[in-house]
Amino acid sequence: MEHRKWLPEESLSPVSTPWGPWTSDQPAQRQVGRIFFFLFGRIMYNMLYQSFLELFDVIRSRRVEESLFLEAEKPTMGSFQLMRRSRLHHERSHLLSFKQYDTTLMAGSEDELKSLLMKVKEEIMTNLDSILKSRDITLLTKVRLRMRWLDGITNSMDMEGHGFLYDTFGARPQFSWQVDPFGASATTPTLFALAGFNAHVISRINYDLKEAMQKGQQLQFVWRGSRSLSAQQEIFTHVLDQFGYCSEGFNWDGEAIFPGTPLNGMYLQMQIPVTEDSIPNFTSLLLNNVLTRASWFQTPHVLWPWGCDREFLNASQQFANMDIIMEYINSHASEFNFSMEYATLGDYFRAVHSDQVAWQVRDHHDFLPYSSDMHHAWTGFYASRSGLKALARQASALLYAGESMFTRHVLLAPHPHLDPAWGLQQLQQLRWAVSEVQHHDAITGTHALKVDDMFVEHLSSGMQGVHTLMASIIQDRSQAHSEVMNLSRATQEGLGPGALACSLSAGPEPVGCFAVVYNPLAWTVTTIITLTVDFPNVSITDESGRPVPAQVQRSKETPSAYDLHVLTTIPGLSYRHYSIQPRRSSQEGTGEPKPSVASTQQFGRRLRRRGGRVGRNLVPVVNDCYIIFLDLDTNLMHSVWERQSNQKVHVTQRFMEYHAITDFSKGPFADNYVFRPDGRAEPAWEAVRMEIVAGPLVTEIRQDFYREVNDSEPTFAIYSRLAHGPQGSDGELLCHRIEQEYRVGPLELDREAILRTSTDLNTGRVLYSDNNGYQMQRRAYRQDPWNTIPWNYYPMVQSAFIQSRRSRLVLLSEQAHGVSSQGNGQVEVLLHRRLVNNDPAKIIADLTLNDTSVVHPVFWLLLGSRNLTSGLRQRSGLALQHRPVMMLREMSEGAGREPHSVVTSRPYILYQTHSHIRHLKLTRADLRRVLLRLQHLYEVEQDPVLSQPVTVNLQSVLRGLGSVVSVEERSLTGTWNVSEMHRWTWITRDPPRHRGSDALKKRMEGRKKSSSSQPPPPPGGPEVTIYPKEIRTFFIRFQE
Repeated sequence: MEHRKWLPEESLSPVSTPWGPWTSDQPAQRQVGRIFFFLFGRIMYNMLYQSFLELFDVIRSRRVEESLFLEAEKPTMGSFQLMRRSRLHHERSHLLSFKQYDTTLMAGSEDELKSLLMKVKEEIMTNLDSILKSRDITLLTKVRLRMRWLDGITNSMDMEGHGFLYDTFGARPQFSWQVDPFGASATTPTLFALAGFNAHVISRINYDLKEAMQKGQQLQFVWRGSRSLSAQQEIFTHVLDQFGYCSEGFNWDGEAIFPGTPLNGMYLQMQIPVTEDSIPNFTSLLLNNVLTRASWFQTPHVLWPWGCDREFLNASQQFANMDIIMEYINSHASEFNFSMEYATLGDYFRAVHSDQVAWQVRDHHDFLPYSSDMHHAWTGFYASRSGLKALARQASALLYAGESMFTRHVLLAPHPHLDPAWGLQQLQQLRWAVSEVQHHDAITGTHALKVDDMFVEHLSSGMQGVHTLMASIIQDRSQAHSEVMNLSRATQEGLGPGALACSLSAGPEPVGCFAVVYNPLAWTVTTIITLTVDFPNVSITDESGRPVPAQVQRSKETPSAYDLHVLTTIPGLSYRHYSIQPRRSSQEGTGEPKPSVASTQQFGRRLRRRGGRVGRNLVPVVNDCYIIFLDLDTNLMHSVWERQSNQKVHVTQRFMEYHAITDFSKGPFADNYVFRPDGRAEPAWEAVRMEIVAGPLVTEIRQDFYREVNDSEPTFAIYSRLAHGPQGSDGELLCHRIEQEYRVGPLELDREAILRTSTDLNTGRVLYSDNNGYQMQRRAYRQDPWNTIPWNYYPMVQSAFIQSRRSRLVLLSEQAHGVSSQGNGQVEVLLHRRLVNNDPAKIIADLTLNDTSVVHPVFWLLLGSRNLTSGLRQRSGLALQHRPVMMLREMSEGAGREPHSVVTSRPYILYQTHSHIRHLKLTRADLRRVLLRLQHLYEVEQDPVLSQPVTVNLQSVLRGLGSVVSVEERSLTGTWNVSEMHRWTWITRDPPRHRGSDALKKRMEGRKKSSSSQPPPPPGGPEVTIYPKEIRTFFIRFQE
């Protein structure tokens, strides 16, 4: 843990404060101010139990005349009482009793627990209006921003976070804490400012940096996380001191033990009750700690987090003891020169804000990576449980696609056969699953195996529901539910997430399949989709019956099957229909087009070379943008020639492994959190085999890496593809990428697998990696006597690159990984981990990483000049994250070659000239209102053209959905009308800097001056200007 032990002798030693020394028998020479007790009790039963307690946390954290708290009479029982505590008289009275819902939480079924939660919520809401008078609310959330993709963050914050609070309680968060996640991203201040927060708390930052900030009273600052938005989206940030979020010595109910209770009633770390005899010792301990903390901050107000992990199981007992201490201190305020009170974050920050201190400004740099001490670099979780990270990102992308398709469908009436309420239920289920997995011990892979199974189950079930919804929408759009798309509710399961194989040989007479391909992006996409067929002689036609370009080849994974590649161009937020059927003998010789058959060249195994000359026997793989040279002496990539800039870069890729230190008895060791390699990475293979599969649409390079020379199956593989697409803007992204899929595993025990890409670029070991897919961070190489390798690993949520003066190599990833540059011209990605350590605590908690799975990460590589890659990186990254969604349906007998009678989708985002404006999300508020987010993809001064502000007319853009009645700009999460969102301003030591965005600054200043009583913009196509890196959110209402 990050917090430090409170030693008895420390409570008696003199404390140096800004106003002189203080000891237990000598009052301070100057009044400290107020101690704000911020309640912190993390109860960990299970996810439903956590939801139960968070429901009460929401109420308890609201500032009212009486502060509310929760009492659990029995640790494992659901006998909860919501209590009211008078601020003035310390009297307790039962407000609501839920004993009639008494049930054993650990033993109850999931349905029973959900029912319990709903009953409690209903009773709370029945009485809420009469007991709560809201003033502010603190967002009590453990938001995990390091490994999270931007869509996952906004989804968990808006619909299932702020939206739930606002819809349920009418409350909008204005303050937040993020104290347990392992580091802090620079995206945090931007997103939280856009959400309307006034201040924010973080804790886990590098130990040496925190120590330096304490000494310099720099634990509080104004954070401007975006280079482009700068002061326009800043947030006041408070870093918890070296004690973290735990205040030891004041825990009278002990640390919870799950699932049962101790027989003697004594819990771990349980303190003796406060009595008349013990109160001086408790008071001395508390005051010494408070004044120690006070010396690290600039104002006389101290935020004192009370609680820790698995505490406040018996809140009445906690408060009964703390009341005595608090009353004693406040009754001797003249002696101690300060007072105490229970508080929300809003109380504390309101006091700090009123002091009018000029604060230091922190720019766009983040607090990554995180190290708790010199031996523990918390960079291993970047790749822990890689399979879950991939599934979470796929689920987020599917949710994005399902929401936009559903919104489009319900607005383009009629929809006679689809129940919108049922459709919303499917989206809601996946929203909850995607939000759940954003927890800081979920997406990080720092959880037990049983919990991992739960996450996978929830995500898979939610994805199946959204696939079914999308199939229903396609069916509902078919004319008269034609025979071609005759899908009943029972057979829609055939369009599930795994249904990407089309069987053409089932039964005596093969029939074929229908494929529906949906583009969830707002611009036209030209790409190659792939599905597996069991029959090579096929015919594929579009919705008009015209043949489409296709290529067939033997499958790389299943030798008895075939991969069918299809070139498709799909307008934004639209879908295409294809029919795949076997070619009959009667069709031969008719001249009807058929898919091209790829040719295959095979190259035998080559042993790993320890030296010698390379590059004397090269074979090229060519498309219009790149030439990849392969070395036939090694079967490895040798170099890449980027044709537009006429530059050739030496590029070699190798799988390597770090051997992990896992022996608990030998000191610091690796685990789910910590990366602790025993030396440098070593080659993980002895031989490599290669195939080149060439065709008119795509050329694929297949490289199989064998751990031992005589192994029958490879442990690693790289499948690289170069597409031969059309010329022009539609095919630009397809041409300018090298698509790669890796196969990794199963690993040997205590191994951590990387793919190292080595080039001849002079990079100086400087790496650039992204913060949550939103912006890039420069990562200079750092030397460290203890942990140089893990200290130079960073999260790669979406992209990373290295560059020289002329060229740049960009890596785009479909999921989160760890990334580093350990050598000049090198970039390596941590792909997979398998660890088992012998730490007793980890064994008891089942917190091991004996992951024997095989993972299949997907990457796209971009190579070229800085200007070229700057223009391509953002759009290519989104194209990878939101690839077309494909669904299959077997044809029914008789459908054969009947005329197609499905309705071809039409794009409803008709304004596609500004493809660097991203349509972030369309989600439901009601059936005639959508939430629209627009994001500018580029930084200020990143590109001379693409970095310019863009003005769009929403009436014109959305005219395909209907007539726009009104447009209302909202906060990022949709809960605030921006005209009513008055965020605090903070005095800073540095003048606000806003390079290249003076117009944005003027607009923001004008917005602050505007009155909330002003009428909304007139309907009928308001023009909206989006500035670099800006995200703007709107409620759009359409005419009935």
